[in-house]
Amino acid sequence: MSECLFCKIVEKKIPVKLVQEDEHTVAFDDINPQAPVHTLVIPKRHVSAVQDVGMEDESLLAQLLLSCTKVAALKGLRESGYRLVTNTGRDAGQTVFHLHFHVMGGRPMAWPPG
Repeated sequence: MSECLFCKIVEKKIPVKLVQEDEHTVAFDDINPQAPVHTLVIPKRHVSAVQDVGMEDESLLAQLLLSCTKVAALKGLRESGYRLVTNTGRDAGQTVFHLHFHVMGGRPMAWPPG
């Protein structure tokens, strides 16, 4: 049994309110939202972080980004805009070591972040 929180979500061992799901990805709302819209998009296959992807993962990365744009459309963010964030490593704020993208919007985003 995997100890990864997001793998447990993929395995349906932890319930979440799904926003979007396809063959390769799952999207669900963040339990600690930092914006009015804050949805996580994760691969169903465990990958720890961005630095752990290789050339063989090209299609997975494309699918993740396509899922992010689907989530943005479903959440009504296409016109107003949204931010995609992936944190890589502890110093960047990664707390769950399963690659994921944050789709955030519904308010103006400041720059630079954090």
